[in-house]
Amino acid sequence: MRNPLRLFPLAVSLLVPIGVAGQAPMRDSVLEGVRSWRIAHAHQIVRDLVDFLSLPNVATNQDDIWRNAEWMKEQMERRGIRVEVAPTTGSPVVYGELLVPGATRTLLFYCHYDGQAVDPSKWINSEPFQPVLRRGIAGDWSTIPFPAADQPYEDNWRLYARSASDDKSPIVALLAALDALRAQKLQPRVNLKFLFDGEEEQGSPYLDEFIQGNQARLQADVVIIADGPVHPSERPTVFFGNRGIMTFDITVHGPRVPLHSGHYGNWAPNPALHLAQLLATMKDSAGRVLVEDFYADVVPLSESERHAIAAIPNLDAQLMERHGFAEPEGTGQRLDELIQLPSLNIRGLSSAWVGEEARTIVPSTATAAIDVRLVKGTDHQRMFERIVTHIRRQGYYVTAQAPTDKERRKHSRIAQVVKREGYNAVRTPLDLPMAEVVASAVGGATGREVVKLPTLGGSGPSHLFERLGLPVIGVPIVNFDNNQHSPNENLRVGHFWHGIEIFAALFLVE
Repeated sequence: MRNPLRLFPLAVSLLVPIGVAGQAPMRDSVLEGVRSWRIAHAHQIVRDLVDFLSLPNVATNQDDIWRNAEWMKEQMERRGIRVEVAPTTGSPVVYGELLVPGATRTLLFYCHYDGQAVDPSKWINSEPFQPVLRRGIAGDWSTIPFPAADQPYEDNWRLYARSASDDKSPIVALLAALDALRAQKLQPRVNLKFLFDGEEEQGSPYLDEFIQGNQARLQADVVIIADGPVHPSERPTVFFGNRGIMTFDITVHGPRVPLHSGHYGNWAPNPALHLAQLLATMKDSAGRVLVEDFYADVVPLSESERHAIAAIPNLDAQLMERHGFAEPEGTGQRLDELIQLPSLNIRGLSSAWVGEEARTIVPSTATAAIDVRLVKGTDHQRMFERIVTHIRRQGYYVTAQAPTDKERRKHSRIAQVVKREGYNAVRTPLDLPMAEVVASAVGGATGREVVKLPTLGGSGPSHLFERLGLPVIGVPIVNFDNNQHSPNENLRVGHFWHGIEIFAALFLVE
């Protein structure tokens, strides 16, 4: 276990403050100054991001994670942020403070610096941790050189690398926003706190260790979650909640070992078929989950939340065209409405071999990996118990371990069910005063109407902050078509530039 690094003294010069009300757009002169600075320094900003993206960051490799943490520490200290790299039982938390004399509000920004695992064989003409630049994503996978110092970046260019969008670019954008203000001899109008998580892609299992040990330090008027994509309409977005998540595996057992299908087919029980039949009992043809009381605890949307959804552009037809299917699940509700409900998703299936490796056998096991997305009011443990009850009602003996010989002889249908991660959803009221402050700042920085999402589709550790009594509001900056969690993850450059301007506006709210 590494020793925690000491808090470093704050070394920020006292700059001239500016009065920018949270309820008004960022002043045109300030916005123009931020924009001019980031245009003049675009190459250095991208170099910083490329350096960061070049550091492998899969959370299971702690040596790599520590290298990322030390990179952030150095970058933050350069900007006078007081920094601590705090070990936990898992990955280190990077925490920073920039306290402004006379500030009456405090914003705590949350990002994560770990990334999903990678399969380099699925990345087209590039490597996950060797960032490359491309002109777009419309089937052209050729790379282009990074522009010379006297050449501009085009907004539609894309930077490809693991964590380019999820979630390293917001960290670099936050630091660049601070640089842009200081170039105009301005300081933030709020106290700034930064919490960078090194294991979000694993469910942040040890983040609470740091949070519970630092409750006083983490007090703030609002937690800004700088993670997730903007709405598919590409309008600036503010979200007020994260879905929770619960994951589990079901393994249906058949014969002790795979059996020859000619000798034993039509006789030996086939676990792949049984698993398919079991999964089919969980959802109807419209996609509604059939597990008893699956929707029973959902907290209904408020009137303001329903109005917010109604105001969001309905892009379902365009999204179906983009993703290549003719009919969605649901009984007529649009995507933005369905995200407000819990979901059950089969995220992976495995049994024996397929393709060129397929064999004429009756498999011995079949496994499904499942995720359940939760919304306000639904509890991950209660939901797991309801699903286990459903499996039992289909005639299965349920166990958490591989079945014994005695269990095999006694039970004709055996399902091994193992719960993985689980945490609950958070939803901050849209009419919270701080919500309007944040939304106004985002709208003022972009000059566009803001999409207000009651709940973002993705999950995150917002529940840990809610337990401290801190309201949580999300301000995503990356493009929605970024391939997060998948090969060929990318960041649209124009979104990155707008993110810097949005964060600068948030630094200036009163």
